[in-house]
Amino acid sequence: MNHSDPTAPEINNLSMAEQELSIEEAAQLQAAENASTETISGEPGIEAAQQTSAGPGLPLPIPFPKRPVSGRYRNQGPFWHLELRVDVDGKRPMKRVSGDFFQKSGATITYFGSFVVNSPTISVTPATVVIEGVSTGTYATGFPKVRVTIPRTLIIQPPAAATIQFFSLSNAPGATYVCAFQSVYFRTVQIETDKVSDVSSPVFASYNTGSLPSGGPARTLSVVTAYAEAGIEMQNSGTADTINIGEAGANTTWSNAELHASMVNHFSLWKDDPQWKVWLLDAQKHDLGPGLYGIMFDQQGKQRQGCATFYQGIGGTTADKLRLQLYTSVHELGHCFNLLHSWQKSFAVPAVPNRPAALSYMNYPWNYPGGGAPGFWSAFPFQFDDQEVIHMRHAFRNNVVMGGSNFAVGAGLQETTAFADPVQDHSGLRFTISTRKNLAYGQPVHLEFKLEADGSTGRQVHTYLNPNTGFVQVGIRNPSGHIRVYEPLMHLCVAPDATILDANRPAVEDSAYVGFGKDGFYFDQPGAYQIRAVYYALDGSQVMSNILNVRVRHPVTAAEEDLAELFLGEEQGTLLFLNGSDSESLSRGNEAFDTVLEKYGKHPLATYARIVKGVNAGRTFKTITTEKKLEVRDPQSAESIKLLSAAIDTAEPGTLDPITMDNTIHRLAQVQRAAGDDKGAAATMKRSTRRAAAATRGSNR
Repeated sequence: MNHSDPTAPEINNLSMAEQELSIEEAAQLQAAENASTETISGEPGIEAAQQTSAGPGLPLPIPFPKRPVSGRYRNQGPFWHLELRVDVDGKRPMKRVSGDFFQKSGATITYFGSFVVNSPTISVTPATVVIEGVSTGTYATGFPKVRVTIPRTLIIQPPAAATIQFFSLSNAPGATYVCAFQSVYFRTVQIETDKVSDVSSPVFASYNTGSLPSGGPARTLSVVTAYAEAGIEMQNSGTADTINIGEAGANTTWSNAELHASMVNHFSLWKDDPQWKVWLLDAQKHDLGPGLYGIMFDQQGKQRQGCATFYQGIGGTTADKLRLQLYTSVHELGHCFNLLHSWQKSFAVPAVPNRPAALSYMNYPWNYPGGGAPGFWSAFPFQFDDQEVIHMRHAFRNNVVMGGSNFAVGAGLQETTAFADPVQDHSGLRFTISTRKNLAYGQPVHLEFKLEADGSTGRQVHTYLNPNTGFVQVGIRNPSGHIRVYEPLMHLCVAPDATILDANRPAVEDSAYVGFGKDGFYFDQPGAYQIRAVYYALDGSQVMSNILNVRVRHPVTAAEEDLAELFLGEEQGTLLFLNGSDSESLSRGNEAFDTVLEKYGKHPLATYARIVKGVNAGRTFKTITTEKKLEVRDPQSAESIKLLSAAIDTAEPGTLDPITMDNTIHRLAQVQRAAGDDKGAAATMKRSTRRAAAATRGSNR
C-alpha cells in the first residue's frame, strides 16, 4: 500500500455495485435514449429531447432534459477518502475539476492534499461525459493525468457516480476511485450569525436586487442565496444568539481587541483547527465610528474564522441600506474565504493582476474607476468575479477553508517590482513615509504616512493611510534580501471618506504600527532594512512612496537581549497591534510587559509598554464568556493616567513619532475628562505640539 501517493496504481476503490447498473436501469436508460434525438443547447448539461412522432396513435415522448453533471462527489475507501468537484456545466461553469484527499488511519482521518485540473478537455456523448487533463497539486505524484467519466442521466433519475482515474505522463494507469454524487454545491460551510442587543435597526435578511438599478437580473438575495449563486452552500448552524450590551454602560462601542477576545469565547462552533465554519456578528458601533462598515477577524492561531458588520453605518430599511447590508455581509465573509479586495489581487500567493474595475462583492463601490459608487451600483450584477468563484470552488483546501492558511498567504510583492517606480505618474500626489532610521532590536516599529498634492491643489483623495484599511500596502525588504508585505492582523472595511487637498487642508497624515502582523514580526533580525509603501488613489492610481533605509542594531548587553525577548513574543506583538487587551489568550504578553516596567522601567522601550497598558486600562473592556454572558471591566482611570503620563513624561526625543506622541496625549486627556478632571485634561492638551495638524490627519488612527 502506497501511503504517500493516493494516485498510485495499487489504490483501487471500485466495488461491483458501483461499476454496474442493474438491467432495469440499463433498459430504462436505453429506451429513453432511443426515443429521443438530442440537440446540444447553449447551456451545458441541458440537452432536451426532440419531440417526434412515436407512431400512429401514440403520444409524443416527454422531452426530459439531461441532468447536469457538475457538483461534489465523494469516495470513502478503506485508506483514502476523496472529495471530487466537477465544474463543467450547470450554472456558471468554470471548466475545472478539483479534489481533496484525506488519509484514513484507524479511527482518524487527516487532510493529505489537493489537486486541480485547470484546463481540461471535455468530451460529451449522449450517454457519457469524459473530462481529461493534467493536474497540479500540493503533493508529489507520478500520476498527474486525470480522467473523470460520468454517465449522463435524465433529470428524473438519480445522479450517477463519477469515476476518476489517474495516469502517469506516459499513460501508465494509476489509482481509480468511484465517487458517489453528494451535492450540487462545490463546498458547504456552516455559518453562525449572532447580534448585539443594541443594533438599532432590523438585521439583514434579504434584498430585492431590482429595487434599485443594477447590472444583473432582479432577484431576492440573502447571504445564503448570494453564496449559493457562487456554488457555495451556506448552512445556518441553528445557533443564533443575542448578546446583551446593557451591562456595558455608556461605552457601547466595540474595539478590535474586544472583538478579538470575544469571538474565541462566543463562537459556538469555534475550534483552533481548519474547518468549514464561520461566524458573523451584527453589532451597532465600532470605536472608529460609522465609517467602519465591517471587519474580518484575524485571531491568534487559526485565522479567517469570523467577521462583524456595524449597523451604525449600514443600518436602515430603505432599499439603499438593504443593498449595503447585503454587500457588506457578503464582502466580509468573502475575506473569510481568503479573498482579497479587487485592487489588491497582486498581493495574493500566487500573485495575479489587480482588478480595480471588477464588478464584484470584493471591490469598493466608491473606489470604482468607472464613475465611483453610482457607476458601480448601476452595473453591479451582485456576484463575485470569475477568478473569485474559481478560488472558492477549487482553491487548494488550506487556502480557502476557514482556519487554514493565513489571509493572503505569504507576500505578493516580488523583488523586481516592489521597490520600482512607476513608468509614468500623473496622479498629482506625493506620498511619503518616515520612521526612526536606527532602531533597537525588538523595538516596535511605527511608520508615519503623509499624502499631499504634488505641485497643484484641488486633488480629491481618500483619507485612509493606515494599512489596516487596505488602501495602503507596505513592502519590507529584510537583511537577507527577502521582500515581505505587511499584513495587519485585522482588515477594516470602511465607508468612503474623501477630502480635497487645498490651501485649507494641504496634507493628510497618519501613523501605524507595522512591526507585527499575520506573518509574525517583520523586523525580527538585526541588520539593514528597506521600506516602501504604495497608496491606492480614488482614480485607481498607485502612488509609490519614498524608500526608507532602516537599521536594527544588534543587542550589545544582556539587558538589551532580555528586553528584545520580552517584546518579540507573538502575544506581545498582538497587544501592540490592538493597543492592549484583557483577553486571557494574551495573558503571557501582558505579563511580559509587566516585567518590562518592573525591571527596565527607565529604559526607552518601556514607553511602549506603558502606552499599551495605559490605553487598555483607560477604556471599558467587554468580553463574551464561554457561558455566552457579557462581562464588563470598567475603566481603570487612575492606572491609565499614571501610565500614559509616565509615557509622555519619560519618552526620550525620537522614541515616539510625533503622531503617536500626539495620539497618546489626546488619549490621556480623554481619560482625564472621563474621570471628571477637566482641568487636568486641558493642561494635557496644551502639551500637544500637533493640535493644528490634528485636523489634517486621517480619521483612522
